[in-house]
Amino acid sequence: MTRIDFYVLADDSAQAREQFACRLAEKAWRLGHRVYIHTASEEQTRQLDDLLWTFQQNSFLPHSLYREAGDTPPPVLLAHDAEPDASSQVLINLAPEVPLFFSRFERVAELVNPQAEIRQEGRNRYSFYKERGYPLHTHEIKS
Repeated sequence: MTRIDFYVLADDSAQAREQFACRLAEKAWRLGHRVYIHTASEEQTRQLDDLLWTFQQNSFLPHSLYREAGDTPPPVLLAHDAEPDASSQVLINLAPEVPLFFSRFERVAELVNPQAEIRQEGRNRYSFYKERGYPLHTHEIKS
């Protein structure tokens, strides 16, 4: 059964969730996992694509937009409008709703911050998973 991890960020800045998504993707990749980052929009996908190149100095995270990945996709893929194949193990969800394909993954990371709308959307997703009996884990992230 898919494990669901909620990361509750203390930082409510505009890019806090995207920055944390980059850090989480890097950690999962370094542990040998394939990652799919599901975003809310094309704009957020493009912003995250740019951020993955620059979020850490002297760091390289092999990634691509899902539709541009080619025959040998890198370990980190991003999209807002594509249903991924079964090769990824970790889903990082930045969209306001639960993606229909979430159960294909071993783990799902839901990122929530103090902004009222994002927190409420996170609560809705939490309820969705809980009602269906998925194992839920919450992590408070201070920085």
